[in-house]
Amino acid sequence: MTDLTSNFGQLASILPAERILTAAEDLIPYSFDGTAALSQRPAAVVLAETTEEVSRVLRWANETRTPIVTRGSGTGLAGGSIPSVGSLVLCLSRFGRVLELDRRNLTLLVEPGVTTQTVFDTADAAGLLYPPDPGSMKISTIGGNVASNSGGLRGLKYGVTKDYVMGFEIVLPNGDVTWIGNKCVKDVAGYSLREVFIGSEGTLGVFTKILLRLLPKPAAKRTLLAVYARMEDAAETVSAIIAHPIIPCTLEFLDRTTIQCVEDYTKVGLPREAEAILLMETDGHPAVVTEEAEIMAQLARKQGALDVRLAKTAEESLRLATARRSAFAALARVAPTTVLEDVTVPRSELAGMVKFIQELAKRHRIRIGIFGHMGDGNLHPTFLTNEKDIDEMHRMELAFAEIVAETVRRGGTITGEHGVGLAKKKFLPQSVGGLNVEIMRKLKRLFDPNLILNPGKMFDC
Repeated sequence: MTDLTSNFGQLASILPAERILTAAEDLIPYSFDGTAALSQRPAAVVLAETTEEVSRVLRWANETRTPIVTRGSGTGLAGGSIPSVGSLVLCLSRFGRVLELDRRNLTLLVEPGVTTQTVFDTADAAGLLYPPDPGSMKISTIGGNVASNSGGLRGLKYGVTKDYVMGFEIVLPNGDVTWIGNKCVKDVAGYSLREVFIGSEGTLGVFTKILLRLLPKPAAKRTLLAVYARMEDAAETVSAIIAHPIIPCTLEFLDRTTIQCVEDYTKVGLPREAEAILLMETDGHPAVVTEEAEIMAQLARKQGALDVRLAKTAEESLRLATARRSAFAALARVAPTTVLEDVTVPRSELAGMVKFIQELAKRHRIRIGIFGHMGDGNLHPTFLTNEKDIDEMHRMELAFAEIVAETVRRGGTITGEHGVGLAKKKFLPQSVGGLNVEIMRKLKRLFDPNLILNPGKMFDC
């Protein structure tokens, strides 16, 4: 790979000088993302504004063997947008336009720098719904969501980002521009290339336009809060609801540590003495919503809930949902370094997995708050640590390695929505198997033979 500084003359012919950042103080904000204890200053940052500019930058980078790391808002939690040594950060935050809302086909065409909240609000204003709702949706960008295949609170009923991507314009590592997908509900022509690029974490191409699928907005919604003295009872409630069968749009849980931190932070009246709480939400036709809410309350009580509260107003529902969304921020106030992890197990294994993590925290003498999406088995064990305490960080690493091993043993996966990035690349073979990793390597080399796009992420080639 070439020394980037020796090629600034060529780079300046692609973009205006004011959109090429090289001063040390300008590069600092681009040296880290939302992942704790990971940082690396890039050699430079370019602020592209058009597909043609992205194409020219990638063509130049491919010819000069310059590593490129694409970045949006930098909210990722797996180190996916951490620059590599000597890399050029390609920032797409200026790709912020909503290009088309097509009501007849229920699609929305946007640029990758549009925030997830803006996507939701644009659909909502038209009486439609964009379901994926990662916790960072107010600031995360849709390009990053697609690159990491983000999930969210509504994932149980509505699925994750890949389920709402109908197509996209993408720039390949050699600078070629292509469009993949269309507005058709059915399309089985050839290999499904959409799924190759979605979740590829910026290692195969750069999205410049994204076509999203929208749904009609549900006519009604009800929110319930159930309180438990035992995590096992909360897990049994989830199983009972799914077996009924009811598929709520939200089935979220918080453990005692997280409840106390969230209540300190939000003061919405969460029961501080509870071992666990379930936040349940159903949406759809008003009559169905009313019936499902009553059934879920009955099932929760039958499974041992100490109390079940039904939100009486939309404002109360919003406060409860906001309390859940603030879990990470609330926990982050407790310790200097907050490491939010992400593992998923089959629903039947969730209660046992939570118990394992709680016992492991005691054994390693480390504080862990646990919350997540109980309906789909996605856990977020959150380590409350101090990166200056070397011994504590070592114990955290040992503890997480045990969590990964137990997750895999229970038939789970090392990430349900955050991605692999740098933070989990060493665990990928353990999770998916060595042969599957080698298949991924072959795909990477096929699309990016000079290995310029996000090198070192997910796996080493």
